[in-house]
Amino acid sequence: MQQKISPFHIAVLTYMAQAGMVLFTLPRSLADYFGTNGWLVLIPCFLLSAFNIWLISLVFRLGQGRSVFAILEQSVPKMLLYPLYFLLAGSWLIFGCMIGKKYVLVFQMLSFPSTNPMLFKLAIDVLAFLLLIKGIQGISKAATLFFWMTAWMILLLAWFIPSFRWERLTPFLLKGGHDQVKGSIEVYSAFLGYELTLFLFPHVKKNKKSIWAIHVGNLFLMLNYLSLSLICFGLFSLNQLKKLLYPVLDLLAYIQFPFIERLENLLYGFFLFLILITLVMYWWAAQLTVQRMMPKLNMKILLLILIFIAYGISFFAETLEQVNVWITNLGYAVTGIAFGLPTLLIMILLLQRKGGTTHG
Repeated sequence: MQQKISPFHIAVLTYMAQAGMVLFTLPRSLADYFGTNGWLVLIPCFLLSAFNIWLISLVFRLGQGRSVFAILEQSVPKMLLYPLYFLLAGSWLIFGCMIGKKYVLVFQMLSFPSTNPMLFKLAIDVLAFLLLIKGIQGISKAATLFFWMTAWMILLLAWFIPSFRWERLTPFLLKGGHDQVKGSIEVYSAFLGYELTLFLFPHVKKNKKSIWAIHVGNLFLMLNYLSLSLICFGLFSLNQLKKLLYPVLDLLAYIQFPFIERLENLLYGFFLFLILITLVMYWWAAQLTVQRMMPKLNMKILLLILIFIAYGISFFAETLEQVNVWITNLGYAVTGIAFGLPTLLIMILLLQRKGGTTHG
């Protein structure tokens, strides 16, 4: 029997899959799109993500813990599912790739401006490959280790409490923003990653704790986002937040010790662990999907092909501006998948139940 992933590890995987590069720009997006007290927008976004996780829990319960592919292929001919599989795998593969590329470009900007960023990207892709060949159990263990290596960083926010000013928040709510519909989608993309738990079903115990663990991971992410954004709104003025490209990096630059210079560069390096797991989880879902279309292909060879394709695609986005466009557009697709896939699965499961073809 394959060892099942514990609820604690599920919660960690959920959190680590969600926490990506959007963390560095989230306070600016909230200020730019929503204006004064924009941090409050995180609450409805969190509630919407919790609703989406509830849809995932329905799939888990109605499908009795079966895999996404088993549910789909029971009612739809496999050949007809190939376009859907191709869309899912392509979206996740490129989305993960661009998240990694953005981290690399910011890292180059901070520390190695004269170095070819594709060398760093290659190193990250090699690390991702080494994790992916270990399977979800190995990824889960690495995610837990990386979680303990990075979770302490939230305590750094205590450094800014003496400089925090409530009056900077102002008594006005959501004044001075623009394009709030676009902003809502962009802010909501900060929560994406929980939808990948759909593929954990065969690897977890069939009980409520497994689903509650997903909610716990999502809640921990929300508390991180909320505390970080609140600190930024209380430390910077609204106009400052709108102008700062990466307010979290500016926040880290405020932390100074007499024995360390440019501490933000060192701390930014720790975020690699978060980005790596986010990237790996999206690529793991893409690998599973492609493997369903080509079951006879060796897993390691398949992973090499997928990572080679992703690495090649990353050459098309040379600047941060281009990468941001890719991530924004792919974010729309991934958000659609996050809601659309569970809804489709629920409809199929209800039809299976009505037709008396439930899994025995």
